[in-house]
Amino acid sequence: MKKLLDIYMSVLETLIAALLVVMVVLVFGNVVLRYGFNSGILVSEEMSRSLFIWVTFLGSIIALRENAHLGSNFIIKHFGPRAKRSALVLGRVIMLYICWLVFSGALTQTRINADVAAPITGMSMGIFYASGIVFSVSAALILLGDILKLSTCPREAIEAFLDESGEHA
Repeated sequence: MKKLLDIYMSVLETLIAALLVVMVVLVFGNVVLRYGFNSGILVSEEMSRSLFIWVTFLGSIIALRENAHLGSNFIIKHFGPRAKRSALVLGRVIMLYICWLVFSGALTQTRINADVAAPITGMSMGIFYASGIVFSVSAALILLGDILKLSTCPREAIEAFLDESGEHA
């Protein structure tokens, strides 16, 4: 399972890098055209905005996997081993609920906007909202894995979940 998740993260990192390259080319090209030739590419702005949303959500998946999001563990660090485990599991259960909220909202918006065309590109606006679906499903799987690890790991390994460097147990 860990190997499959590592491959998925590598694919996401490669995809994010490709999307960033496309964004840079679109935005920089548009700036050069605008200031150098008094023209521009209309598609550039709309595509860059959509790609930025996707890069943000895909990057959030990687950050969750690497435990790189901001956190406040200063209180939990003073708990005993059993209370630490409980607090960490509870936090991930709450995050799972938030993933459900993001998933249901993104799914609703994707369905509503599936037939709505973007003003310039004509692409389905459902693609824009589908990023929330991809994020919430991926994040939920990562969180379920974390809950399983927390439930089965020895007491000493729980400290790795609180480590500021972001290393997992």
